[in-house]
Amino acid sequence: MGESDPIKELQRDEHGVIIRDDANSEAAVATRNTLGMKLNSVPMTAPFAWWMAGWRDLFRAPWVALFFGGCFFLMGHILLQAFESATEYVLALSAGFLLMGPFMCLGLYRTSKSLQAGQAPSLAQALDAWLPSAGTLALFAAVLLVLEMLWARASLIVFALSFDVVPEETNPLKQLLNPENLDFIVAYVGVGAIFAGIIFMASVVAIPMIMDRKVDAITAALTSFRACFTNPLAMWVWGGTITVTIVLAMLPYFLGLVVLGPVMGFASWHAYKAIVPEDQGAGAR
Repeated sequence: MGESDPIKELQRDEHGVIIRDDANSEAAVATRNTLGMKLNSVPMTAPFAWWMAGWRDLFRAPWVALFFGGCFFLMGHILLQAFESATEYVLALSAGFLLMGPFMCLGLYRTSKSLQAGQAPSLAQALDAWLPSAGTLALFAAVLLVLEMLWARASLIVFALSFDVVPEETNPLKQLLNPENLDFIVAYVGVGAIFAGIIFMASVVAIPMIMDRKVDAITAALTSFRACFTNPLAMWVWGGTITVTIVLAMLPYFLGLVVLGPVMGFASWHAYKAIVPEDQGAGAR
């Protein structure tokens, strides 16, 4: 007998219409495998190893790193221009910078993935990293954008309740950080910390996972939250070192972002690979 026709083996209704079995689709299987997997536990010092791995990737793919570093530099100056014209939104605008960073790092994730696989990376390959998961990434970006808008609104409310007038444009930062405005500083930073924490927890491994595997945005975000709850100390250290690195990189006219931005992107890929185990099912790319 010859081989059976796979179309005839599909389940059909009384009218002969093929019944879709979405529960056994590749995407559904990948989602179940991802949600059911046990995430790795890492020590509190693991983020320092991720940073070292990021520096190694920088020297192994310097031209790719330099391109994305230049993009981070330009983003920094766009943020600076926005601050000068919209002081009350400075914290939320800074959040937007942090929000866009992981998406800009997609090319860096792809480069680190190639290096880890023993392949030669290229800038063209890095620039195409978002294409296979464009729809999922767009959905995830929309969710984070909503959080960003809520953050901006909350920041504006805190600002409006603290000041009757907008600080003078000559030196707004000095006026905002005046010790007499301690209540404002505490409230403003507190609101920012809450939203920053949510965004960090939702995206810390989600974006590299979306690029790496065939999972949906919700599955990736849930896995990211699980990663934080599984490794709270390591995630505190990781988030803290990222914050300090970004602040230091911004100080010399954002020049530090040319180098530290790509290193952070490379390191983020190694953080994802350290916490999320290899997918043995059909969901891995």
